[in-house]
Amino acid sequence: MNHKSEVSTLKNKNKQTNEKETLTNQQGHPVTDNQNVRTVNNRGPMTLENYDFLEKISHFDREKIPERIVHARGAGAYGYFQSYGTVNGEPVSKYTRAKVFTNTEVQTPVFVRFSTVVHGKHSPETLRDPRGFAIKFYTEDGNWDLVGNNLKIFFIRDPLKFPDMIHAFRPDPVTNVQNLERMFDFISMSPEALHMVTFVFSPWGIPANYRHMQGSGVHTYKWVNDEGKAVLVKYHWEPVDGIKNLTQEEANKIQATNFNHATQDLYEAIEKGNYPEWELYVQIIEDGEHPELDYDPLDPTKLWYKEDFPWHKAGKLVLNKNPENFHAEVEQAAFGTGVLVDGLDFSDDKLLQGRTYSYSDTQRYRVGANYLQLPINRPTKKVSTNQTGGQMDFRQDYAEHKNPHVDYEPSLTDGLKEAKNPGVEHEPYVEGNLQRNAISRENNFGQAGETYRRLNDWERDELIKNLVSALSGCQKEIQDKMVEMFYQCDQDYGKRVEVGLKNSISSQADKMEDAVSKADQMGHVSDPY
Repeated sequence: MNHKSEVSTLKNKNKQTNEKETLTNQQGHPVTDNQNVRTVNNRGPMTLENYDFLEKISHFDREKIPERIVHARGAGAYGYFQSYGTVNGEPVSKYTRAKVFTNTEVQTPVFVRFSTVVHGKHSPETLRDPRGFAIKFYTEDGNWDLVGNNLKIFFIRDPLKFPDMIHAFRPDPVTNVQNLERMFDFISMSPEALHMVTFVFSPWGIPANYRHMQGSGVHTYKWVNDEGKAVLVKYHWEPVDGIKNLTQEEANKIQATNFNHATQDLYEAIEKGNYPEWELYVQIIEDGEHPELDYDPLDPTKLWYKEDFPWHKAGKLVLNKNPENFHAEVEQAAFGTGVLVDGLDFSDDKLLQGRTYSYSDTQRYRVGANYLQLPINRPTKKVSTNQTGGQMDFRQDYAEHKNPHVDYEPSLTDGLKEAKNPGVEHEPYVEGNLQRNAISRENNFGQAGETYRRLNDWERDELIKNLVSALSGCQKEIQDKMVEMFYQCDQDYGKRVEVGLKNSISSQADKMEDAVSKADQMGHVSDPY
């Protein structure tokens, strides 16, 4: 073969290799940007024609059946929410016309589901993981779902990255063994995750139980008043009996004797009349970009610090009744970030908008097209809709309040009519070029470093120990990248992880391998029967 032929053959091989390594969607289209959805300007809102995102997230929502894709392991309870009617000494109606907040005479029924995020339906409740804190309010205006977690922030800010994140956090698709190297490989290329990592690998990553766990809406939402004026709002649930977290060593001891401890604790506390209680705090700021901040207030990887934006008490949550059937109530409970009532609204947070599509889509796949007819999901308010049919449609009152022959709107005959708007419509102004870009104020390391410095000494020690153990089993390239990013968060943070890795004797991977060998060596021989 002459030199020219060799070059041609090499080019063809390289071309084939590059084609194999190029990420495509399921139609075979090359994916040129797998980090950012298409939005009006770089901070949103997101547009509906995000084909790559919609295809990606729709497939992701259907990956497993019937278990939830995320938040599979959970426990739940009933109770009520009661608004205090004021915020910082002012009537809450100044900010929102939502009756769940303005009507202080009503105890709004609720169902709350607590959960872990990544691990399976029967996984131990001592595993290091964020905890879900989802609340369904059965309000007089219909259902409101507030779906958040215990850590107030999240790993990513763009919904396009969500399926990849969960894949990286799950077990290896070949061995089905949990491999933390996969997780840190993803995180090392996603610096916005450093803030959440700092919380998750500290004791905050293993709450002692659900009763002593805080909650949060995570995202920035809006409150809208009678005049249609909006403010940005964040929700925080603080347990009245205080917050308790576990070290890794303590969690290991609990797991050795009871891997259902949090579910059991919640159930038995309610049965004994020791009703868990939380107070709701809100942070409120004017709607806008807030250029005075070094972060975007819509960024779900960021906290609004109390000293900048005070917390104000808004109400209380009490859980006082256990479910009667786990499957019918806890397992079939279906939540969605898009389930809002009048007076509550979305912000332009991209991740919130992506979740709003994904969550309800997941419920239709997981539970069925008519999941909202199930008692646990059905609103207490009368439902009158032209949406009919589908699997398991079991309603019996189709014609109770309308002409059964008219299943459309508008109509001059006896069909359903539009409701009158109870207030002025909120009409935010939107203008800009459609883009696929990250927000302009990412500041991926600032708050992670601040959180590190604000942790107690024992919490920092536990954080470093857990990170070193987890990273010790990773490739050096991943270790170096993570250490580099920890240094950008805080010099002491980076140095302690770096020194820890140099001095580490055994990693989590080593301990796992050792456990496999010990199980083989310690196994007692039994005779066949």
